[in-house]
Amino acid sequence: QVMLVESGGGLVQAGDSLRLSCAASGRAFRNYMVAWFRQAPGKERVFVAAISWSGGLTDYASAVQGRFTISRDNIKNAAYLQMSGLRSEDTAVYFCAVRATAWATSVRPSEYAYWGQGTQVTVSA
Repeated sequence: QVMLVESGGGLVQAGDSLRLSCAASGRAFRNYMVAWFRQAPGKERVFVAAISWSGGLTDYASAVQGRFTISRDNIKNAAYLQMSGLRSEDTAVYFCAVRATAWATSVRPSEYAYWGQGTQVTVSA
Protein backbone atom coordinates (compact mmCIF):
# COMPACT_ATOMS: atom_id res chain seq x y z
CA GLN A 1 0.00 0.00 0.00
CA VAL A 2 1.09 3.56 -0.71
CA MET A 3 0.01 6.50 1.40
CA LEU A 4 -0.13 9.88 -0.31
CA VAL A 5 -0.45 13.32 1.25
CA GLU A 6 -0.88 16.45 -0.86
CA SER A 7 0.05 19.94 0.26
CA GLY A 8 0.66 23.38 -1.15
CA GLY A 9 -2.84 24.42 -2.09
CA GLY A 10 -4.25 27.81 -1.28
CA LEU A 11 -5.98 30.95 -2.45
CA VAL A 12 -4.20 32.85 -5.21
CA GLN A 13 -5.02 35.43 -7.83
CA ALA A 14 -5.31 34.81 -11.54
CA GLY A 15 -1.88 34.77 -13.12
CA ASP A 16 -0.12 33.60 -9.97
CA SER A 17 1.90 30.43 -9.52
CA LEU A 18 1.58 27.63 -7.02
CA ARG A 19 3.50 24.43 -6.36
CA LEU A 20 1.70 21.37 -5.09
CA SER A 21 3.54 18.54 -3.39
CA CYS A 22 2.63 14.90 -2.96
CA ALA A 23 4.50 13.03 -0.24
CA ALA A 24 4.48 9.25 -0.47
CA SER A 25 5.15 6.55 2.08
CA GLY A 26 4.80 2.80 2.09
CA ARG A 27 5.86 0.66 -0.82
CA ALA A 28 8.68 1.71 -3.11
CA PHE A 29 7.47 4.94 -4.62
CA ARG A 30 9.81 4.60 -7.57
CA ASN A 31 7.83 1.60 -8.82
CA TYR A 32 4.77 3.73 -9.49
CA MET A 33 3.81 6.25 -12.08
CA VAL A 34 2.22 9.34 -10.57
CA ALA A 35 -0.65 11.48 -11.76
CA TRP A 36 -2.44 14.60 -10.66
CA PHE A 37 -6.19 14.91 -11.02
CA ARG A 38 -8.54 17.71 -10.07
CA GLN A 39 -12.18 17.96 -9.19
CA ALA A 40 -14.18 21.16 -9.29
CA PRO A 41 -17.44 21.48 -7.33
CA GLY A 42 -20.22 19.50 -8.96
CA LYS A 43 -17.92 18.08 -11.63
CA GLU A 44 -16.14 14.81 -12.24
CA ARG A 45 -12.55 14.20 -11.29
CA VAL A 46 -10.37 14.84 -14.34
CA PHE A 47 -6.83 14.11 -15.37
CA VAL A 48 -4.27 16.91 -15.14
CA ALA A 49 -0.82 15.42 -15.60
CA ALA A 50 1.17 12.22 -15.23
CA ILE A 51 4.80 11.22 -14.94
CA SER A 52 6.53 7.89 -15.41
CA TRP A 53 8.35 6.04 -12.64
CA SER A 54 11.69 7.41 -13.79
CA GLY A 55 10.45 10.90 -14.51
CA GLY A 56 11.46 10.63 -18.13
CA LEU A 57 7.96 10.65 -19.58
CA THR A 58 5.16 13.08 -18.90
CA ASP A 59 1.67 13.74 -20.16
CA TYR A 60 -0.63 16.72 -19.70
CA ALA A 61 -4.25 17.57 -20.22
CA SER A 62 -4.67 20.11 -22.98
CA ALA A 63 -6.19 22.56 -20.50
CA VAL A 64 -2.91 22.83 -18.58
CA GLN A 65 -0.33 22.12 -21.28
CA GLY A 66 2.35 24.78 -21.22
CA ARG A 67 1.29 26.16 -17.82
CA PHE A 68 1.74 23.19 -15.47
CA THR A 69 4.81 21.02 -14.96
CA ILE A 70 4.82 17.68 -13.20
CA SER A 71 8.00 16.33 -11.64
CA ARG A 72 9.11 13.81 -9.05
CA ASP A 73 11.99 13.08 -6.72
CA ASN A 74 12.32 9.36 -6.01
CA ILE A 75 14.92 9.99 -3.33
CA LYS A 76 12.49 12.14 -1.39
CA ASN A 77 9.49 9.97 -2.30
CA ALA A 78 7.66 12.99 -3.59
CA ALA A 79 5.96 14.36 -6.67
CA TYR A 80 5.17 17.93 -7.55
CA LEU A 81 2.89 19.97 -9.73
CA GLN A 82 4.21 23.41 -10.57
CA MET A 83 1.33 25.58 -11.74
CA SER A 84 1.79 28.94 -13.38
CA GLY A 85 -0.52 31.34 -15.16
CA LEU A 86 -3.35 30.16 -12.96
CA ARG A 87 -6.89 30.87 -14.09
CA SER A 88 -10.20 30.86 -12.30
CA GLU A 89 -11.11 27.65 -14.12
CA ASP A 90 -8.17 25.92 -12.39
CA THR A 91 -10.06 26.19 -9.11
CA ALA A 92 -10.53 22.66 -7.80
CA VAL A 93 -9.40 20.11 -5.29
CA TYR A 94 -6.18 18.58 -6.59
CA PHE A 95 -5.37 14.94 -5.94
CA CYS A 96 -2.26 12.92 -6.53
CA ALA A 97 -2.57 9.25 -7.39
CA VAL A 98 -0.26 6.38 -8.24
CA ARG A 99 -0.47 3.37 -10.47
CA ALA A 100 1.77 0.32 -10.17
CA THR A 101 3.29 0.55 -13.62
CA ALA A 102 6.30 2.25 -15.13
CA TRP A 103 4.26 4.22 -17.66
CA ALA A 104 0.93 4.12 -19.40
CA THR A 105 -1.40 6.65 -20.93
CA SER A 106 -3.74 6.57 -17.97
CA VAL A 107 -6.25 9.37 -17.71
CA ARG A 108 -9.11 7.58 -15.97
CA PRO A 109 -9.27 7.75 -12.17
CA SER A 110 -10.22 4.08 -12.06
CA GLU A 111 -6.76 3.17 -13.36
CA TYR A 112 -5.05 4.47 -10.23
CA ALA A 113 -4.91 2.39 -7.09
CA TYR A 114 -3.90 4.86 -4.39
CA TRP A 115 -5.00 8.42 -3.76
CA GLY A 116 -4.27 11.27 -1.45
CA GLN A 117 -6.92 13.27 0.37
CA GLY A 118 -6.59 16.30 -1.91
CA THR A 119 -5.58 19.92 -1.52
CA GLN A 120 -7.78 22.89 -2.40
CA VAL A 121 -6.63 25.39 -5.00
CA THR A 122 -8.74 28.50 -5.40
CA VAL A 123 -7.95 31.08 -8.05
CA SER A 124 -9.67 34.41 -7.79
CA ALA A 125 -10.29 36.37 -10.97
